[in-house]
Amino acid sequence: MSISTEQIQLEARVPDELAGQRLDQVAARLFADFSRSRLTEWIKDGSLTVNGKSLRPRDTLYGGERLQLDAEQEAQGEWLAQAIELDVVYEDEHLLVINKPAGLVVHPAAGHASGTLLNALLHHAPQVRDIPRAGIVHRLDKDTSGILVVAKSLLAHARLVEQLQARSMGRTYEALVMGVVTSGGTIDAPIGRHPQQRQKMGVTEGGKQAISHFRVVQRFRSYTHVRVQLETGRTHQIRVHMAHAGFPLVGDPLYGGRFRIPPAASPTLVEALKTFPRQALHAWKLELDHPATGQRMSWQVARPEDMDWLLHLLEEDAGDFGA
Repeated sequence: MSISTEQIQLEARVPDELAGQRLDQVAARLFADFSRSRLTEWIKDGSLTVNGKSLRPRDTLYGGERLQLDAEQEAQGEWLAQAIELDVVYEDEHLLVINKPAGLVVHPAAGHASGTLLNALLHHAPQVRDIPRAGIVHRLDKDTSGILVVAKSLLAHARLVEQLQARSMGRTYEALVMGVVTSGGTIDAPIGRHPQQRQKMGVTEGGKQAISHFRVVQRFRSYTHVRVQLETGRTHQIRVHMAHAGFPLVGDPLYGGRFRIPPAASPTLVEALKTFPRQALHAWKLELDHPATGQRMSWQVARPEDMDWLLHLLEEDAGDFGA
């Protein structure tokens, strides 16, 4: 089976003769190469914007607006179900909440046709085959660990997407960053594809709105443990925002910047920092309204051993030097 991903980036101006029509109707006319259902999905997940803003498919356009499509389209054969072990935190007929390990790719793409979370989902809950993206409504990067929710029913998929669009789903991450963060704050900086390095994202003029709220958990010598709450969910958002603020994540191969070693640090700490195998980012907490009952639900998953060990070494170092 061959699976590849095509990056789609298109723009169009709404002509006056389409004034008064719904966004999904206009999109179907201007981007006729794609199905109405696919375009509607892109409108709902924020990949198709109007003057840089996310609207609803039924919203009326008045002519002259700029439509911008920035999406990925998978060209795939039949997805393969695989017996890959999942760490299930919660499950009912509508929801599946899992603790994803670092190293597990969420969705098949070029170079990862199998062995992904999606392949595991098809084996664990075969009914997700009939749900858009097999019920995956938000993603974690391959090397980010932590909590992730999957829709097991069409009702759940629709309600979870609505919560993401309304920014009512709570997603809190733990991160270890380079530099000493003096206080918490909010980063409101648009994120788009890097103009020169296409595998990277960046804070760019004309990018999609991206908002992250962060607070300090513990300061060390040259490093800080922070918690970050996402208001939006752009690709690589925390990694890009913290690097933009001058505090890149430990171990980040794309946005990490220059390495920093605390003066007179122990060889064990130096080695642990130099060899940390991934971005030190963990999806710690998830809050949402249950799609069927409306009840507010919340889950937390413990940090993995690699982040715990590094935090332990930094605490010891801070204690040794009175920090």
